[in-house]
Parts: sequence; C-alpha cells; structure tokens
Amino acid sequence: MLVIKKLSASLALLIFMLITGNCVLAQPVTAPGSYYTSFDGVKIHYEAKGDGFPVILVHGFSGTGEGWKKGKLYNDMLTAGYKVIILDQRGNGRSDKPHDDAGYANDAEAKDIMGLATSLGLKRYDVVGYSRGSIITSRVFVLDKRVQKAVMGGMGDAYTNPEWPRRIHAYKALMGDTSFHDVDGMINYIHSNPFDELALAYQQKWQPSTSKQELAKVKIPVLLIDGTEDHDNGDEVALHKLIPGSKLVHVPGDHNSASRTPEFSKAVIAFLK
Repeated sequence: MLVIKKLSASLALLIFMLITGNCVLAQPVTAPGSYYTSFDGVKIHYEAKGDGFPVILVHGFSGTGEGWKKGKLYNDMLTAGYKVIILDQRGNGRSDKPHDDAGYANDAEAKDIMGLATSLGLKRYDVVGYSRGSIITSRVFVLDKRVQKAVMGGMGDAYTNPEWPRRIHAYKALMGDTSFHDVDGMINYIHSNPFDELALAYQQKWQPSTSKQELAKVKIPVLLIDGTEDHDNGDEVALHKLIPGSKLVHVPGDHNSASRTPEFSKAVIAFLK
C-alpha cells in the first residue's frame, strides 16, 4: 500500500510539472537568436555575435543562417573581430513563411535585410551572399547605400535574366510539374527533407533579377568568388565584366562545397579588410 501511495504521489507531481511547465521534458528547446518584425509584419529570425564592423551573411535556397556555421567563414570572421549577423530569410528556417505572392514580390527579401540593418542601428555594413543569397545580396547593394562592400559567392550572370529558365523550371516543378528534368536534383533533395515547399515555390516565382544597367552603376567594391568546379548559375566571368571594378576569385570545390573551404574564408576576409 505504501508503494502504491508513493507511486501515486510521484505521478501527481509529474502531471503537475507537465501542466505548469516546470518539467524539463516539457520545455521547448530554446534556440539562439532573436526576431524582428519586417516591413509587412513577417517575423525574421536572426542572430548577431561580435562587436566589430557588421557583416550580414545571406544563405542560399532552402538554407538557414545556421548553415554558415558549417563552414570556416563564420568562426573565422568572429575571430577576425567582425560583428557577424546571420538570418533565416523569409520562407526558411525559424522565420515566418508566407504563402502568397505579396510575401515575396517587390524585393521583399532584400527589404528584410535592409530592415534588419535598420533595427540593429547599423549605419554601415558589408553583406556576403552565397548561391541564391548572392541574388538577394545583389538587390541589397543596389538598393541600400549603407552597404560598403559586398561578396557574391557561387553566382554567374544567369540571374540577370528575369526569364532565367532554371528559375522558372524550379518554380513549376515545386508546384507539381514533373516535365523539367534539369532541376531533378534540387527537387529530389527538397522532397526528401521537411521543407515548406509552397514557400520555396513562391521564392522561385518571385526571385529577383538585377539588370545589367543596374550593375553598371555599382560603385562599391564587389568580390565574386566561385568554386573551380561550380557551373550552376551561369558565367562568373561575364558577371565580373558587368560590375565595374569587381574582383573575381576562384577557390577549390563545386557549388555545394566551395563556400565551406578555408580558401573561401581567407579570400572573403582579405577582401573585407
């Protein structure tokens, strides 16, 4: 009888702890970082570390800010004394994921980054993008005069075409069209992971382009950095010619590996100094 009473008391205590949230098992995992509310009410998750000159890192398609921590650049920049800011772009990670055209049209993703800079009180900053993050980075440095230097990794000139076939194919494939086999690898990867596929589809539908005329007016230093085996997003040499005074560097690797290499990190930090 005593054993039963002890078990009953323990069960009652467990139930109480679960209800009140005092049980460790019942507590959600607390993720690092913070949220800010963007221009249209969308909440953007970000993390800022360090106390030096601010640099915003912009991840690629279906990625998150945490992805930067898998390579060398993130920690190397902190060690070099920068204030490093990562974010989950809308539709990704812990940020809100709108399911409508308005959520991604008219440079919404670039506005998120510029708004984040404003919310953090940044009067000047640098921006580093990779893959699709470079496409958004391009919009940011065209639109925001606070940007001092910019890095575009894993990107050629294909994104300057507003009718870029692969973008259109990716959007249609994410909406269920199975006839575009040039994006099979991307689509298979997305289907095999718990992504919000509708949000990703809207990102492809409204992915911005930056015109050759806009690029011709760029005045800030821009670094283009690509893997020697990266052939994913057009011709980086052609893009280099479109941006006055830009610098082009090649590092070992393909599109998926180049950004994580020591050579990538070294080149970016040397450029930003």
